[in-house]
Amino acid sequence: QSSKLRTLAFAGSVLAVTLAGCKAPANDAALTTKVQSTLTADSAVAGQPIQVAVQGGVVTLNGSVANDAQRTLAARDASGVDGIKEVVNNITVGPAPVAPAVASVEPAAPPASAPTAPPAPIADKKAPATKPTPQISSAPAPHQSAPIERPQQAIEQPRPQPAPAPAPPQPTFRSVTVAAGSTIPVRITQTLDSATTQPDTSFSGVVAADIVVDGLVAIPAGSNISGHVDAVQEAAHFKGSSLLTISLTSINRRGEHIDVASDPYSVKGKGRGVNTAEKAGGGAAVGAILGGIFGGGKGAAIGAAAGGGLGAGSQAVTRGQQVQIESESVVRFHLTTPITVKVRTDGSDSRGDQQGLQPRQN
Repeated sequence: QSSKLRTLAFAGSVLAVTLAGCKAPANDAALTTKVQSTLTADSAVAGQPIQVAVQGGVVTLNGSVANDAQRTLAARDASGVDGIKEVVNNITVGPAPVAPAVASVEPAAPPASAPTAPPAPIADKKAPATKPTPQISSAPAPHQSAPIERPQQAIEQPRPQPAPAPAPPQPTFRSVTVAAGSTIPVRITQTLDSATTQPDTSFSGVVAADIVVDGLVAIPAGSNISGHVDAVQEAAHFKGSSLLTISLTSINRRGEHIDVASDPYSVKGKGRGVNTAEKAGGGAAVGAILGGIFGGGKGAAIGAAAGGGLGAGSQAVTRGQQVQIESESVVRFHLTTPITVKVRTDGSDSRGDQQGLQPRQN
């Protein structure tokens, strides 16, 4: 009984392989029809001599088109058909060859034959020898011979000029939106310093990476930006930290000026503050101890004043830490309002990754 079961299982495997082998050609034929229909439905490549062949889910495109954009669109249309695993694009770019024209030769016309003249009348010898009266001859005048036509020489017909290449398809555009909260990495092109930078001034930079939305480049890397210095605070002698706050105001995208709004970006230095007060107080305490040792009472008061002055003077020599945003630094601004731009959909603004656009991380 076990041998019978093994025999049945083997027969079922052979039948499944046979059915799978028979189904593959039929599936390839259906995919060929689908790809051809998809190319015909696309007005940008319709009418181009493109041949389609599918084998094992791999489609091969042959033929020629007028430009690179049509070649890319044909491959994209074929890859979008369900069941296609791979596209082999053998399409060439250039006008179709034109067959040379053959000059036609017209047959020469035969020469016309000249008419024969009628015979001259014979005089009657039996007529009397009298002076004849002039008679008007009724014989027709001899015709002049017609000119002989020469055979026409072969006239070479002008060669037909090749048809001009069709105009490339007009670019198509799509509106995409960079959402609020998205990160715009900006490379600052000038140094900003809390000691020298004035508030309400502007600064410049460039976008450091492509901003990609749905596979399309919404804002390309290298786009110029403008920013605003919101606040500047220089480090004080005794207290207060240095502060530098900036924000993004506009982006120049391929000549288009786009107003933007972003969260402020701030850098803060270390201030003197409490540390300064502690060191000044410590100086006064040391002065009081020394004054008490050398005289007490009044001497302690004088020593405290001298010690405190010494402590304060040593701290006043050095200011708090200033802050800088150096040139070529990359600052990541976060949008507070969305940006909507129009991008081309013919492949010039497409990217295969999303590295430029990063969500805001809290």
